[in-house]
Amino acid sequence: MKLGGFNFSGYLDGVKEVLDRLPLERVERICDIIYQAYLDDQTLFIFGNGGSAALASHLACDLGKGTRNPGSLGMSGVKRLKVISLTDSVPMITAWANDSSYEDVFAEQMVNFIQAGDVAFGISASGNSPNVLKALELAKRAGATTVGITGFQGGKMNALLDWGIVVPSDNMQQIEDAHLVLAHTIFLDLRQRIRALAAEKKHTPATP
Repeated sequence: MKLGGFNFSGYLDGVKEVLDRLPLERVERICDIIYQAYLDDQTLFIFGNGGSAALASHLACDLGKGTRNPGSLGMSGVKRLKVISLTDSVPMITAWANDSSYEDVFAEQMVNFIQAGDVAFGISASGNSPNVLKALELAKRAGATTVGITGFQGGKMNALLDWGIVVPSDNMQQIEDAHLVLAHTIFLDLRQRIRALAAEKKHTPATP
């Protein structure tokens, strides 16, 4: 099928092929890393540019709100996942870009909070975004774990990740499609783990 001359069916077939080739074992490992950070009361930082910035905000929203224990208002004894999207403060981003450099907009925000054991999650389809690379470099120096999702051949970002996923595609839009699927997969996995933990705590008798 073509819409306005665009091969709609061909594009979707390409997306399906990319999704079928995603390395699911690497997705599970990233979920393991974030869940361990949650158990250790550490913070997850997420960042990217353009569509990846929107996805960073989207994933932070899902993880921060969607993993809560329903109806608990934080009072159930089961803590919430600490997650910050570094793409959400336009004043902070423009301040660092104007007064320092656009390469610093994520790293400089992380300086205020990053600690050893935290997790830095970079999103870059090309894997070569300078501000994403600089933030990952800072995170590694601080003793944080670095994870991320990228595309093409992984770019320079690959060397900075403790664990990453390279979407097997050279099509920017299909890479971003896959990134959204990966983000939702990570969210759903963590929500299930955290809710299972809440259920376990609910049914575990208190120690006298």
